[in-house]
Amino acid sequence: MKTLGLFTLAALSLSACATGMNGGTTGNNQNNVVTQYPVEATLLNIYTKARSESLVATVGNQTATADIKVTPKGQMTYNNKTVQGTEINTINKVNNQVTNQSVAINYFTVDPLVFHGFTDSTGKYSLSNQTTAIPKMATVGASSPLITENVYADRSMRKKIGTYNQSWSLTRDSNNTAWFCIDTSSNLLLDMDPEGTSSECYKINAQGDILASKVTISQPSNNGTNTVTFTSR
Repeated sequence: MKTLGLFTLAALSLSACATGMNGGTTGNNQNNVVTQYPVEATLLNIYTKARSESLVATVGNQTATADIKVTPKGQMTYNNKTVQGTEINTINKVNNQVTNQSVAINYFTVDPLVFHGFTDSTGKYSLSNQTTAIPKMATVGASSPLITENVYADRSMRKKIGTYNQSWSLTRDSNNTAWFCIDTSSNLLLDMDPEGTSSECYKINAQGDILASKVTISQPSNNGTNTVTFTSR
């Protein structure tokens, strides 16, 4: 599952993947505490529904931004399977100057939701192994492995260039909102991955609607680890 294309942008900055479900609640007034949130609906909203957002981070005297547009592509064929696809177009800027544009397509099936892989504008081709089923609902505090993804240089799959693990977690934000996070490991094929790790987090309500988002990228450096966080605006 292709996450947001911020790695190149982060490197520049550090150098100067169904609404209508109700979450479980306790109490009977406007201060109800939501205890459960819809995981599958949230993932559908993040990776399969049309949406746009802009993320920004300030590092030193530089302002880094990412303008992201998610566009459903309908029925497609991927790895000899009939699937659905969604395009993620990301334009990265530093100090309002375009530094990179990436286009990727995530491939998935629904009922139940399963991610199958992605392709991108550099030619990369991936195959995802969904390690656990995605639950309809989860309680605050829950977490689980999601997928292991093997990434190849191109669709011939002769050269594997990366293996990544992704997992999800759910933590409380307020009585009626939570943070749903998708963590991506560093490249397991490398002793030290210069792109590091990432954590995509989305503030959601009891229906799984996205209210805000933030992406934290941690990259190794000579002094340990550099971390930058992009937040929605």
